[in-house]
Amino acid sequence: MSEGTTSDTLAIEASGLVKVFGETRAVDGVDLAVPPGTVYGVLGPNGAGKTTTVKTLATLLRPDGGEARIFGHDVVRQADDVRSRVSLTGQYASLDEDLTGVENLVLLARLLGHGKPGARRRAGDLLDAFGLADAADRQVKNYSGGMRRRIDIAASILNTPELLFLDEPTTGLDPRSRNQVWDIVRAVVAQGTTVLLTTQYLEEADQLAQRIAVIDHGRVIAEGTPGGLKSSIGAGSVHVRLRDPRQRTEAGQVLTRELAAQVQLDADPVALTARIADGGDERGAALRASRALGQLAEHGITVDDFSLGQPSLDEVFLALTDTDRKGAAV
Repeated sequence: MSEGTTSDTLAIEASGLVKVFGETRAVDGVDLAVPPGTVYGVLGPNGAGKTTTVKTLATLLRPDGGEARIFGHDVVRQADDVRSRVSLTGQYASLDEDLTGVENLVLLARLLGHGKPGARRRAGDLLDAFGLADAADRQVKNYSGGMRRRIDIAASILNTPELLFLDEPTTGLDPRSRNQVWDIVRAVVAQGTTVLLTTQYLEEADQLAQRIAVIDHGRVIAEGTPGGLKSSIGAGSVHVRLRDPRQRTEAGQVLTRELAAQVQLDADPVALTARIADGGDERGAALRASRALGQLAEHGITVDDFSLGQPSLDEVFLALTDTDRKGAAV
């Protein structure tokens, strides 16, 4: 642990953080409290203020209001102390594409103060750890998208940071590459680094984050554990698949009446979804779902698949950001 920090010092502590661009309040009073040694997820639609928040916390932008501290150090008055503790991986790889993988890492390691032998050793260790040893002598411009993200994260931890900002690190990656990046994030946190992760992939936040803040229009509109956020919008989520798509309208009416919940018609023409708002009472949700299934049968509606589960983070996200009410595009 670095000098000047204690075991109970928050990795990130922001209070009323504001950043303004002209008439736009990109960050409008954000409060954050991120414990050390965790992955903290920040979710939000495009333009919600996620990246601006990260850049302000990383000292790349000066806040126009409020306060923020990184491991107890003020991002304005003690910016050099903050920069010595953090690393930032943005949405796009920031390496020299004409250099090879190992040349990029050695160059950056030398700039960070490693001697030549130490720089090559550190670069080799990271290339091995990130599954890039076979591509070490290839130019980065010939790397796949997943390889670029892995080497970009490797570059961010040449000197192990206390806090790593990952701004949408898996955007555009295929599922296999995304899983590889997730494994890297878990390994980084296991070594003691705190990670602030911004993402639009709800599954990503569910897989990695211990706590999540949902940001919209520059404000934190919800914060908590993934499980807590899910339970906050309902006790259960009912998913129904019918045999006959012509019965979907009637099935929706039955479910609306029996569940006392709004029913969503899914993209699949035989599927419906309803969220049961029972104040977190999972047993009550199960009983209502069972009665609804019986009523569907009484109405002669054949159900091929019926399930009751906890609401997904996708449903949390849509419920909280409510695009029709707020006029924002997810």
